[in-house]
Amino acid sequence: MAQAEHYDSIINDYERHYFDPAAMEYRRRYIYGPLFDGIDLNGKSVAELACGSGQNTKEVRSLFPHADIVGLDISPNACAAYRNNSGCDAHVVDLTDLSASLPSPSDAAFVIGGLHHCVNNLQAAIENISRLVKPGGVLLMVEPNADFFLNAVRDFWYKKDKWFSENEEAPLHHDAIAKMAGPFFEPEKVAYLGGPAYFIVLNSLITRVPIGIKQRIAAPLFQLDDLYNRLPGRAPFPMFIARWRRR
Repeated sequence: MAQAEHYDSIINDYERHYFDPAAMEYRRRYIYGPLFDGIDLNGKSVAELACGSGQNTKEVRSLFPHADIVGLDISPNACAAYRNNSGCDAHVVDLTDLSASLPSPSDAAFVIGGLHHCVNNLQAAIENISRLVKPGGVLLMVEPNADFFLNAVRDFWYKKDKWFSENEEAPLHHDAIAKMAGPFFEPEKVAYLGGPAYFIVLNSLITRVPIGIKQRIAAPLFQLDDLYNRLPGRAPFPMFIARWRRR
């Protein structure tokens, strides 16, 4: 599968840039905090979709030590790394394939930057995700925002940059995918955020910021993001965080 091959080809660089100490601090401040606000996953069964090597699951286990977490990813290599890093089981699953064999449904599922890799068959991915979440359960997601005012620049970058798989990933319009998912999920909340630190600290692989430099400049950039995230609307922000309830 092309997407699995693409991820396998960049996984080492991806891990270094997206899970170094500065990137993890960004995730704790601006992703994990808002994503799990008001949620207690202790004692719950939880699925991480597009789980990669398990770095997000490790953090979730530190937040909810009594959660029972399982990973799903299109890449067999990622699933093997996930098992080793997190100590949790993982299943090789292509979410865009409606014939895929899925694990039992969970009380909750979360996906951090994974759903936008399913745009070649987003409807199938949403239907599969609905089969992975029990009725009354929650789906938590963090995805790039297609309503971002610089999205045309981002689309151009997707076409030119080797780190992207152009035909298999694209930013998402939250309201459009929520409408698509309407038979299965009820949106409960959505927030838009992301300032300079989003690009320089979290996405340093894409913006070519050396890891050593971003570690030194992370603190003032976080202060900028704290201010920037107070802006109204959705157009200023490159990502959204959403919570949906399974019908």
